Amino acid sequence: MRQIILDTETTGLSAENGDRIIEIGCVELLNRKLTRNNLHHYLNPERDSHEDALKVHGISNDFLRDKPKFAQIAEELLAYLEGAELIIHNAPFDVAFLNKELERLGKGPITQYVAAITDTLAMAKDMFPGKRNSLDALCDRLEVDNSGRTLHGALLDAELLADVYINMTRGQDALLIDAHTSSSNETGGLSLVDLRQFDLPVIHATDHECAAHEEVLKQMDKSSGGKVVFRALENSVA
Repeated sequence: MRQIILDTETTGLSAENGDRIIEIGCVELLNRKLTRNNLHHYLNPERDSHEDALKVHGISNDFLRDKPKFAQIAEELLAYLEGAELIIHNAPFDVAFLNKELERLGKGPITQYVAAITDTLAMAKDMFPGKRNSLDALCDRLEVDNSGRTLHGALLDAELLADVYINMTRGQDALLIDAHTSSSNETGGLSLVDLRQFDLPVIHATDHECAAHEEVLKQMDKSSGGKVVFRALENSVA
């Protein structure tokens, strides 16, 4: 499983109104392991950044004047991203800019080149409803060291997001052991742990926990107009 954590910095907030990408940072995960096969480019956007954007990324217009244009790195970028799952924080923003740059070159949208796009901001909102879910907030919540982040930078932010994503999805690899561990049951470079070798305890809910669960179901049933799936299943079994 190949995943690419991607981040961009831009001249402003609106791709539709002519703002351009000035930096792209990509970090590769292979089977949830950092490979250090990163991709990073500063780009000449052929226009100046807005003052508010400059305050965010701190990348001066003069610094970018001799950098390559997006057209010059487009093929390299698409080859690097080919077939991977893209993981982006607030994906609609970055995808809109990538699609606009590709459109200028007569190419199709980024979804034609990648397997899927995952938005970690949407994931975070589901996991931590009602809380701040910026990259900095997630770093603090998940104990990811972001002390070196005084300004936004595409590669640094992609590296931080990789750690955040791995922490957010840690439960997904609970049944996997290190890829280098010898086993005759290897799958995709990783090995499945046979849980039959363990005597796993069964922990039953207490009466108090059952009552609390029942109360939550009642509230859900009420707010959904009687459409809670759990209730439908109970009735079908009965």
